[in-house]
Amino acid sequence: MKKLLAVLCFGIVTLGHAHAADNVTQDSSALSQIPPPAGTGQAGDLPPLPPIGDAQSTATILLNQPLASTISVAQMGQTNGILLTGGQLQSGIVFTLPADEVITNAHLNLSLKVSKALAARNTSMQLMLNGQPLGTLPLSASDSASEEYQLDIPAAMVVSSNNLSFKINDADQLLCERDSDSQYQVTILPETTLALEGQQLNTGNKLRNFPRPFIDRQRMTPSSVAMVFGSEVTPGEVSAAATLSSWMGIQTDYRGINFPVLRNEMPEKNGIVFARPGEIIAGLTVPQVKGPTLQMVDNPVNPVYKLMLVIGNSDDELRQAAWRLTQPLSVDSDSLSVASQSIPMSKAYDAPRWINTDRPVRLSDLLRKDQSLTTTGIWHDALRVNFRAAPDLFLWDGETVPVQLNYRFPAESWIDEEKSFLNVGLNGTFLRNLTVNKVGLLENIWHRLGGDARQEKYTLKFDPYLIYGDNQLQLYFNIKPKASAPCSVLTNNNIKSRIEDDSWIDLSHTRHFSLLPNLSYFVGASFPFSRFADYSQTVLMLPAAPSNAEIGALLDMAGRSGNATGVALSHNSVMFGVPQSGAQLERLRNSDVLAISTLAQGEFNQALLQHSPFDVNGRTLGVKEPTLLDNLRGWLSGDWNRQVMDADRYFSSNEDWRGFVSYRSPWSGSRVVVMTIATDDAQLARLHDDLKLQRINAGIRGDTAIITDENGIRSFRVGAQFPNGEMPWYMMVVWYANQHAVVLALIALLISVIVGLSTFVLLKHHAWKRLNPQHDHSGEKK
Repeated sequence: MKKLLAVLCFGIVTLGHAHAADNVTQDSSALSQIPPPAGTGQAGDLPPLPPIGDAQSTATILLNQPLASTISVAQMGQTNGILLTGGQLQSGIVFTLPADEVITNAHLNLSLKVSKALAARNTSMQLMLNGQPLGTLPLSASDSASEEYQLDIPAAMVVSSNNLSFKINDADQLLCERDSDSQYQVTILPETTLALEGQQLNTGNKLRNFPRPFIDRQRMTPSSVAMVFGSEVTPGEVSAAATLSSWMGIQTDYRGINFPVLRNEMPEKNGIVFARPGEIIAGLTVPQVKGPTLQMVDNPVNPVYKLMLVIGNSDDELRQAAWRLTQPLSVDSDSLSVASQSIPMSKAYDAPRWINTDRPVRLSDLLRKDQSLTTTGIWHDALRVNFRAAPDLFLWDGETVPVQLNYRFPAESWIDEEKSFLNVGLNGTFLRNLTVNKVGLLENIWHRLGGDARQEKYTLKFDPYLIYGDNQLQLYFNIKPKASAPCSVLTNNNIKSRIEDDSWIDLSHTRHFSLLPNLSYFVGASFPFSRFADYSQTVLMLPAAPSNAEIGALLDMAGRSGNATGVALSHNSVMFGVPQSGAQLERLRNSDVLAISTLAQGEFNQALLQHSPFDVNGRTLGVKEPTLLDNLRGWLSGDWNRQVMDADRYFSSNEDWRGFVSYRSPWSGSRVVVMTIATDDAQLARLHDDLKLQRINAGIRGDTAIITDENGIRSFRVGAQFPNGEMPWYMMVVWYANQHAVVLALIALLISVIVGLSTFVLLKHHAWKRLNPQHDHSGEKK
């Protein structure tokens, strides 16, 4: 790697670490005495811990906990990197850091791709952090995929919220070259990273700090929160953990979070403990309390880190305590007795992160607080409007989704209105170029005569299959100056282009209807479980003696569901093993089932898959051979694309795999079972990282999805699908007719045969009577 030793000239830097000072429990003057990180920051470099309760000794090490982290440009939100080109040869990116960290060392590992035309100009790129210069890089090109640079960043410049900017030094001269868009390009690649070293601060034990230090909205990298249980884990404790995990999934959003599970063991850092009063977990005695209680204590392993104790005498009390953590905590003490509270229940399709389908929705209502539908200047980023939708939205063939766009281009004489467009795309698919002026013969004549022919309103209609669970509408004002336009106008940032606030998208004519099972719905939006986003109609099922990896996988799925809907799983129900009778069996008859298992849980797998298309033989999963009746039903319904043999052979030919299978619930014909399964705990734990990859998520479909290290994702459909949703009976008749063409053809053929034979008999009898008028109906001669 080419290492650039940038010479940085700075005055006295007065920037401090204000982002952390508000949360430090000791005197802020100690900040100036922070020692540099020792050695490589490994655990062996830490000083020995003082006895718990020795306040003076504890204070000595509060700022002596080395930490290291790396943030990539992709994690900063630029998954494709940053492109500097043509008139936009200056750009920046914002990154934030947790409030309980003090940075003592920072390095920028910069990966660039420079076009040969730009490198030939012997120009350079200026880097700035928070308005202060970092250094200048000479831009050169080579045949390699990228050019690598490393710059040291003064730690005092790195604060809570940062702006890292890039600028080509002779950008103003390049602007005047008309073909600069294609010739002069610099790409800051997404693998560019910022490596940080620092110290962990003790934020104290006040409950008002929650969810810090467990998660921090300022953290741009994935989070990890240990979930701690006693030696014997109960379904109620896992249910409470699922509620809290789903809420944390909402808070961390796109950054992601996972939940390693520990039993009778303390985490190295922060963790959340679910326990009964008086229980002893790894030497920590849980306080004796009378009702649901929350308490934050120092981690006995390292008092800089914290433990949140979620305490309850019963499953309901644990759920009450976990639910209270999802509400604002304005409590200055370290403990809280939770009063009885009514936990609201969800209605179908009421997830706040899903776009409303009862009425048209204004685009401005879909924006984040820091977003706007207005751009300035010629060169700007596209306007991006993100929205999530229920994955089972249904429209008939030929029906479309309308989007009303009210827009305004700048009114400048130097703009080439014939070549300027508003480019519209959805999820990376180009939809249409909207013109500045109306198109048509009369409109063109009117415009040439000096009349107003501006087109400032257009209703765009796109096909429903373009809508996924997670969507992005891209709007870009592609403004082209006239050839005679002076160079000075190219840098004019006083012009504005905007999408009006009253623009809207209308999904109110869609219906909720789909064919299940469909695993693409599950990985995209946790559907059908998220139909009731609080999981009030879902059972989370684990083996009778679940492993830590199985519980952790369930909590990961809960976090994904919360992120997809914006609702905590406050009414989830957890079962260990498959119930055979009682209230739990009755609950299964009214619920969808999300199960987690590995092939080691043979008895549980056999009970769960007994009435499914799948079969378990020892520690091998396969697909049952369909019966003659199954084949006949599939053939008559037009379902000729099942891949039973392919899936069975693929299962048997792979030693290690993980994935999902889904089938119609044996307890209710209108419900579905999704089973997350792997060959062992190690494979199951890898699912978390698999589901971060776009290609894996895009490849999961059908009712069987298998992931291997060698082949990636393979999906199959082995079982029958069934319709599910809200469709009037008369529309269902039309839908069935559309779906079952073979059956209709056979029915039509049968009716034709019956009608034809009947007509033949009647006509034959009529002809006989006409030819034999002397005979009566009995055939006797008159």
